[in-house]
Amino acid sequence: MSIRIHPTALVSADAQIGEDVEIGAFAIIGPECVIGDGCVIAPRATLEKLATLGRNVKVGSGSIVGGDPQDLKFRGERTHVEIGDGTVIREFVTVNRGTADSDRTVVGRECLLMSYVHLAHDCQVGDHVIISNASQIAGHVMIEDRVILGGLVAVHQFVKIGAHAFVGGASKATQDVPPYLKAVGNPVKLYGLNTVGLARNGFDPAVIRELKRAYRLFFGSDLIVSRAMERAREELKPFPEVEHFLSFVSKSERGLAV
Repeated sequence: MSIRIHPTALVSADAQIGEDVEIGAFAIIGPECVIGDGCVIAPRATLEKLATLGRNVKVGSGSIVGGDPQDLKFRGERTHVEIGDGTVIREFVTVNRGTADSDRTVVGRECLLMSYVHLAHDCQVGDHVIISNASQIAGHVMIEDRVILGGLVAVHQFVKIGAHAFVGGASKATQDVPPYLKAVGNPVKLYGLNTVGLARNGFDPAVIRELKRAYRLFFGSDLIVSRAMERAREELKPFPEVEHFLSFVSKSERGLAV
């Protein structure tokens, strides 16, 4: 398999480039970058430094992966960005490296970051995540697997968004969004279970029913969180998804959207 590098591209001598890679016109591949097999780096895209791409990653025109974190505490520490296999980064996306706090920013496998998304330092993004156009993700945000964020969503630093959650367009998330739920608004409010998304992902109807019961206990009743947790432990079937929901709620540090 061949490597196709346009003659106008600038590639650092210490970059590691896999097989069947394409690097477009005026692209820049900076120091200590690693590009996996089958990747496509579009014209004028930049891997600034210490960026590692898995297999079959696509980086769109004008995007910058591996830029310095926008953090006043950053003092030039050696930090990284990792992008998982099959992820697509569209035009003019920025993904900053981590800081000394966690060392790296990570995007999982088979994700889609649409045009003009900003992913700040130390973010941890799971697999099969979709972040729509112009969404802005602050530092230290954790986004679990199969989350979908609509366009123009703003996520505050240190917020966590649970697996299979859906956050509607133009929302502002300043508190944690539990897994499997829908949220929208400025600030976000919860609007029940993401039943369409769960059904599309093959969730058992029995699991969906128990998650609905969990949602009602915590967000559709007058119970305080500790009492809702007691009731949930007593009354709900311990499916793994239910256990994940309860664990997420119990470990929330920023507080939960309601």
